[in-house]
Amino acid sequence: MSNGCGYEGCTVGETKRCALENDPATCPHRVTGSLVVEENAGDDTIDSNGSVGSPVLASPVETPTFPPSTTLALAAIDEMMVSRYVTVVGILGDPEAGKTACLASLYLLVSHAKLEGWSFADSRSLMAFEEIARGARRWNEGDPPAQMTVHTEMADDRQPGFLHIKLRRRSDDRSFDFALPDLPGEWSKDFIRTARSDRLEFMRSADVIWLVSDGRILSNKELRQGAITRLGQLAARLRALIIGKMPRLILVITHRDIVVPAVDTIRRIELELAKHDLEAEVVAVAPFSDDPNFGAGFGLDLLINATVREARKGEPFWPDSNPSEEQRSFLSYRRDND
Repeated sequence: MSNGCGYEGCTVGETKRCALENDPATCPHRVTGSLVVEENAGDDTIDSNGSVGSPVLASPVETPTFPPSTTLALAAIDEMMVSRYVTVVGILGDPEAGKTACLASLYLLVSHAKLEGWSFADSRSLMAFEEIARGARRWNEGDPPAQMTVHTEMADDRQPGFLHIKLRRRSDDRSFDFALPDLPGEWSKDFIRTARSDRLEFMRSADVIWLVSDGRILSNKELRQGAITRLGQLAARLRALIIGKMPRLILVITHRDIVVPAVDTIRRIELELAKHDLEAEVVAVAPFSDDPNFGAGFGLDLLINATVREARKGEPFWPDSNPSEEQRSFLSYRRDND
């Protein structure tokens, strides 16, 4: 560095020649007064004459950051399933029924180690969980907002977006990978009205399907029958979509902190599902709650337990059987003719 330049090795002060072959009068590394003007300087100082000078402190070395992560496409879930078993969950229900609220509350419970019987193990979509849970962190002068979660909007109206979370069950230290779709309620409405199923083809590979219903509507005499009818229509569409064995169904009734699902209402829903030869386990939840008797996330641990609960074991594909003297079996035939 010479007296006339701040660039290492430049001797423009003695030779009048710029080492970078710039015009010495306009080179950004030339000394202005007693301070050096450097290109791409970070936090600059200004001397008494108003000249921009060198940084007071050197720029810190950037620390590595995690790559951005949002909802996962079907291809990412398929790739994950090649290496390990993934519990795929289908989630259907009316708009504002509480589908996204369940996912946001589940994430918040897990992140604070408050999901009874479960602990966090891994996730490939943390930023997507953060996105849907951000509404739960907004407060209006200490009062909770009218809507705790943002309305789901899909970037691609043709493909579902999945949230991935891996949980470890404390009772046996077994881990489970979950693929949870965050679907707009409009998809369920279109599925009922027009039987549009191209976006819901993944339901055929689902282990469990959550049918989410607003408990407040089920307790309203004027709105109850419409909600029950739509659940029956969803069941009919699923029966037509899925050929063969149906995934297990769980009826998720939200707002348990406000209303208690009536036994008669649940029975009417069961009869509606039975018309299509379907049955569902009922789990009442309260993703968010102001009632001290029902903490936020009430019932979500039961929902996860029900999701991973093994279905009834089918008949063995190749049962063991011992031949008897009275049976005309191939083994007896060979033995008798040897």
